[in-house]
This record gives sequence, structure tokens and C-alpha cells, in this order.
Amino acid sequence: MTFALWCVVVLPFASPQDTVALAEVAVHAAALDRFAAGQTLLTYDKSTLELYAVRSLGDLLQETSPIFVRQYGAGMLASPSFRGTSPGHTALFWNGVPINSISLGQSDLSILPVQATDRVEVQFGSAGALFGNEAIGGSVHLSTAPTKKEGLQGAFSQTIGSFGQNQTSLTAAYGNPTLRFQAKGYLQDQPNTFRYRDISRAGAPWERQTHAAFKQRGVLQDIWWQAAPHAQVKASFWWNEAQREIQPLIGSSTQDRQADESFRAVLDYRYQKKSSVWKLKGAWVADKLQFNAQENQTSQGLLGLDWELPSAGNWALRAGIRGTWMNAKLSTYTATEQRWEAYQSLGWQEGGRISVSLNLRQLAYPKDLVPFLPGLGMDWRLFESDQTSLHLKTAFGLGLKLPTLNDRYWEPGGNPNLRPEKSQNGEVGFQLKQTGNFSWSQRLTYYRMQVDDWIIWLPKGAIWSPENIREVHNQGLEYQGESSWTTGHLNWQANISYTYSSTRDLTQEGSQQLPYSPKHQGNAGLQVKRNDLALDLSGFYVGPRSIALGDSRILEGFALGNLGLTYSGTKWKSLQMPLRFQVLNVFNQSYQVLYLRAMPGRSYQLNLTLTL
Repeated sequence: MTFALWCVVVLPFASPQDTVALAEVAVHAAALDRFAAGQTLLTYDKSTLELYAVRSLGDLLQETSPIFVRQYGAGMLASPSFRGTSPGHTALFWNGVPINSISLGQSDLSILPVQATDRVEVQFGSAGALFGNEAIGGSVHLSTAPTKKEGLQGAFSQTIGSFGQNQTSLTAAYGNPTLRFQAKGYLQDQPNTFRYRDISRAGAPWERQTHAAFKQRGVLQDIWWQAAPHAQVKASFWWNEAQREIQPLIGSSTQDRQADESFRAVLDYRYQKKSSVWKLKGAWVADKLQFNAQENQTSQGLLGLDWELPSAGNWALRAGIRGTWMNAKLSTYTATEQRWEAYQSLGWQEGGRISVSLNLRQLAYPKDLVPFLPGLGMDWRLFESDQTSLHLKTAFGLGLKLPTLNDRYWEPGGNPNLRPEKSQNGEVGFQLKQTGNFSWSQRLTYYRMQVDDWIIWLPKGAIWSPENIREVHNQGLEYQGESSWTTGHLNWQANISYTYSSTRDLTQEGSQQLPYSPKHQGNAGLQVKRNDLALDLSGFYVGPRSIALGDSRILEGFALGNLGLTYSGTKWKSLQMPLRFQVLNVFNQSYQVLYLRAMPGRSYQLNLTLTL
């Protein structure tokens, strides 16, 4: 029915169009381009995102990056942990707008579908001077963009899979030299009736999961307009809704339900004349969360002004100010708050051999100025020949996380006297690249971080309350390698990464590893293509981790493998029909990411996409 309607609406207007290069639209954060020298960055291009198009952002990051994602079940809460930090130490942006919950201070990656974004960039380490609040462990940047082609385009995608999975998405786009448009809609239904081992019963018998259904739908829209020869306007809108039966703990029969609804809108105005660029950004983010009968609503408005001098000889300069207005109406409290930020970034390059960036930021919130945040980074090309280059990368910076509204105002137990969490971060690494018939890149990074005044909720009699009591030291190694080559008619791509992370709580006797902070984590992938046929293999490993302080109980590590096969040679006139088949958890491993949270075994997905 949906497909028939799509054909009736789109096909009569679609005619074969040549691809025409239009004026470039910036779809990613300029701050990452010019002012993040020395920092570890990971960028996902279109080809990688297409492989994960019917999955969540949490799945993408867990399986392909050094980030540990704490998953509470299939389609349940998924929160990121960079370099041993907590989920609240990750800043999340959509088109340059912070979208972490202002009450919780974090985001649920399970309800952020990969198909809703056109680009994903990940930055590691403290970058408070560059991105502000919460960027202690790292930051994730999602961006969307209108079409780069001229004329009308459209796409329809349908996925079916194990355990009742059913997903549908639609895309419509139009472009000409002065106006571009893109709209997306998605709908998914996952009953999650997978089988798992009930370790709460003798013999750990296999059981069928119940009360774990997940439904989601959403709409996105992007419009870009060349309003004048020197002026551009970009508007983006995203509505997302998820309905979930909260998967109970193994051995439990709770019947909780949760509904999440988010509305996000951003308007960007860019004016460029000669070498100077002015940018004005306005945004509105509203979230509603209903858990059983309790409803919580939050909203925030943002207004920011940037001035940039992208290229003045060897220098680049950026300065700006941003104001944020917050309002929270929860079941236990009501609160409003204003925050102001002033920032400046300076970049310098010398003959393409050395790049240096300096970032400065001052943030103020009710009746308080937080510590001034500086950040410094350098990228130094130590050696370069026709095919080989060696780079030294190093970065140092401070980060902070303001106490969340829940930390300060929750009734009972909130503590309005909490201090911001503060971090110091340093990293140094080498990147070796070689181009040619066999191209490869390898990077090894050592990082060290200290987080002071870490906020933790503790019992005070019958009431829990947060306090600044923790001092945490993190250090570790990150290795990332990529390669590509051709043999005959086959094109190969391979990647591998490994992370060692020591995360110690110095306030505990014996300086113990923090709970759910694996010391060892890694992933690998291999893709081979011949003409229109592509095979991809991937796997990832998460090492043992304690489930409480003191290492008194250890959750076993696990390794999972996935397989995918894509054929894109089926065409009819201008209609392309790529078909993709996937097997997840190929070896049917029984595992838990978090204790007593069942995860699915082997599953299958079949996806058909029709593209005009």
C-alpha cells in the first residue's frame, strides 16, 4: 500500500536527470575542520552509513568505533561511554545544536536512527573549549543536508527481519541552483520476540522474550536557499517518536512502558563577503518523555552569532556568542535556566607542514561563572615522500559538565550546591599513511584524563542525593588501521581498531576500575566488491567488565560477528533497486552488555531500496 502510494505520487513527476554540480552546502561543523588540530576524529561517509541505514546510532558506534555503548536490551536505552567516562560526559549535536536531554544530561542512541542523518563525525577527548558543556569524554556530531543533484529524486526502502522486524522509509528531494530540498520519513516496528537464556533459573533454559516491543516513526526536512549572491539560508526540522515496552530484567516480569517524543528545528543564516563570514543560528528543541503514568517535558531555545575569517594568510579566526534558554516541567519539579557562552578559536598553518589550533571558551549559568576553558592542539607532518607521510598529533584541553537539572532540583534529593565536574585531558599520537596500489593508514594514540568533582548519587537514609565526591583518572591506548587495495576485478577495504582503557576511581580503596568500563575493546571489518556485488564481514569484541565497585562480580566479555551481501545491479530505466541481506550475530552468541539485560541471538534482515 505504501509503495503503491509512493509510485503514484512520485513517478509521474520523475524523469531522468543528469547529475549537475550545484553550489556547495556546508553540512558539517566548521570547528572540526579548522580548529581541532591534533585531536582524534572519526568520520562516517555515505557508504558506511548505508550499511547501517536500518539500525541505530548506538549500533553504529558500538560495532565500528572505540566507544563502549551501554545497551539495556534490543531497542532499549543505549548510552555512549568515551574513554571510560560516563554517558553524561558525551556532547551530542544535530546540525550544530546540542540535543542532550537538559534534565538527564545525556541522549538515548537507540532512538536515533542512522537513516535520519547524512553525516556522522566523532571527536574524542575533552573539547570543552571547542564545544562547551558535556564534551569531557568526547562529542558526536550528526548533520543533514539537502540534495546535491538537480531535479527531482526519490527513494523507497523496505526492510523485513527476524523477531517481527518491519521498517519502511521514504525520501524525496529536489534541487536547482538556488533552492534545494530534502524530506525523509521512517517507520519501524520491532516486536523483539527473540530467544534468550534465563540465567535466573536452574540450567539456564531458553525462553522467549516478552514485553520488549519497540515502535518508532519520524519525519525530517532540510531546505537550502541562495537568498542573495552572498547570503544563504538553511532550515532543518526533525520530529521523532518512539513507543517502547521496557524489557524487564532476566527473571523479572515488570510491565513498564515508555514513550519518547522530540521536536527539533534549526535555522541558519550565512552571509559571506570578501574573506569575512557571519553566521546566525536559531534553534528550538522540545522533548517529552512519559514513563508509565509520569510525564516529563523539557524545552530549550538557542540563539548564536559567529564571525569567521576562514583564511587570512596562514591564519583562521572564529569568534562568537551563544545564549540558551531552558525550561523543564517534570513530575517532581519545575525549573527554568539561562546559559551564556563566549568563545574564540584561532588556527595557524605553516606551509601545510604544521597546523596549530587554540580554542577558548567562557560559560556562565545562574549566579556563577564556570572555570575558563582553554584547548590547544597541533598536527605536525614529520616526514613526507611521494607515497608516505608521518604525522605527530597532540592535543591538551579542559572540559566541564554542569550539574543537570535533575541533579540540582529533583524532589526529593536534589542538591542545588553541586559544583561542575571538571576534566583535564591530554593525548599524543602518530599517524602513518601510505598511498598507492596498496593504500593504508595507521594511528596510535595515548591519552590521559583526570575528572574531578565527579557527581554520584548516594543514599542518605531512605533518600538518594548527588554529591561531588569522585576523582577519576583515565588513561589508555587507541589503535586504528585502514587499508584498501585491488586484486584483479576485486576491490578490497579493511579496517581494525583496538582500545585499552584504564579507568580508576581514586576515591575508592585500591584505585578500582569503574563499573561497566571494559579495559579491552576492538572491532574489525572487511569488504570486497566486484562490479555490482559486495560482501562485507565485521566483528567486534567487548572485554570483561565489573558490574559494581570492587570487581566483586564480573560480566564476561563477548565477541560478535556480522555478515552482509549487497547487489546493486538491478535497474529498470532510471529506477535502481539495490538489495541487501544481513546476518547479525552470525555465531548465535548468548551475551549481555549489561547484567541481566538479555540480547538477541542470530537474526536476519532483508532490505530492498528503490531509487530514482
